[in-house]
Amino acid sequence: MDEAKPFCISKREVWMAYKRVKENRGAAGVDDQTIAEFEKDLNDNLYRLWNRMSSGSYMPPPVRRVDIPKSDGGTRPLGIPTVSDRIAQMVVKRYLEPSVEPVFHADSYGYRPGRSAHDALAAARQRCWRHDWVLDLDIKGFFDNIDWELLMRAVRRHTDCAWVLLYIERWLKAPVSMPDGALVSREKGTPQGAVVSPLLANLFLHYAFDRWMKENHSNIPFERYADDVICHCGSEAQALSLRQALEARLAACKLELHPQKTKIVYCKDANRRDSHSEQRFDFLGFTFRPRQSMNRAGRLFVSFSPAISDKAAKAMRETVRRWKLHHRTDLALEKIAQWTRPMVLGWVHYYGRFHRSALRRALRTLDSFIERWAQRKYKRLRGHTKRAWDWLRGVQSRQPDLFAHWSRESQVGR
Repeated sequence: MDEAKPFCISKREVWMAYKRVKENRGAAGVDDQTIAEFEKDLNDNLYRLWNRMSSGSYMPPPVRRVDIPKSDGGTRPLGIPTVSDRIAQMVVKRYLEPSVEPVFHADSYGYRPGRSAHDALAAARQRCWRHDWVLDLDIKGFFDNIDWELLMRAVRRHTDCAWVLLYIERWLKAPVSMPDGALVSREKGTPQGAVVSPLLANLFLHYAFDRWMKENHSNIPFERYADDVICHCGSEAQALSLRQALEARLAACKLELHPQKTKIVYCKDANRRDSHSEQRFDFLGFTFRPRQSMNRAGRLFVSFSPAISDKAAKAMRETVRRWKLHHRTDLALEKIAQWTRPMVLGWVHYYGRFHRSALRRALRTLDSFIERWAQRKYKRLRGHTKRAWDWLRGVQSRQPDLFAHWSRESQVGR
């Protein structure tokens, strides 16, 4: 039986939240405490957190700012909460999510139970085949510009729980600890990297975009993954009209479409005769564009379909180069395969879902480094590139499951 407190939060809920946070892992916050260190005094740490949350005295510490490099040369700011704060946020998320999840739009896919990026991509692919035009939306600095008053208004539509409202407001106002140690206060936005942020972002865009689209443009299907949005239109004029309407709608919600990154795309394929300067867009790490495909009768045709994006393929090749496998002649080939398997398997499972031949081309870099490793490892192959490639093909034939991207399963389908 929990002690009497102003707020009714069970110790079991704190325990369940801790288990979820542990599964998700994550970096240390401003206190440099890892999950392993938190667990050294687990019972006392969880009790202390429960006691503070239940009494209303819990005050979130600053979030640690980390800048993640982006492919365009810029950075994406992440806010990393402490382990205790992640657990506290998970308590609130577990309470709030069941009440908002049922009202969310069917085509909102990001950070929702039972939905995935692959679901969004599959829906987008089908709709690109049925609709000639796409409006590819980019909301400028979405997470950094969420208006707190509008967000809290949305939260209050789904709960009047005092402690949920109290702690969400405190998390929104928690300062950011910059890399140089300076504390910076905020007046809007919710940090990417916070446990509760994806749910709050979905709730905000449910009212700012999803519900507005349903009420005003129900004939235009879309896929939304967090702030990544693709809208399918029947004509260029309809796409232009929607863009103008969305600029006004988002401005009313104190958001802005990115003027350069938001674009109208023509879904060119074998049956579409029109032309347009934009015939490709990126969505969730895949590039949709006209591609040569094969039908069930074995005939080639042009289809507008997704495959791993150039940006994702470039990042993959750069990761492989950083491994410097050709210098690891101290390791057996089986050890190298074991070392690289988790990363490569993740790539295969994610990017291999659509048009796998493009992924195989991207992963040739890995085979090239294995070939260079073999030339350094074995004297008989040294200086003989063709012989080394023949050796590698022989290994692949005998052990097709040794490397994750060699497996027969990863080679099947397009």
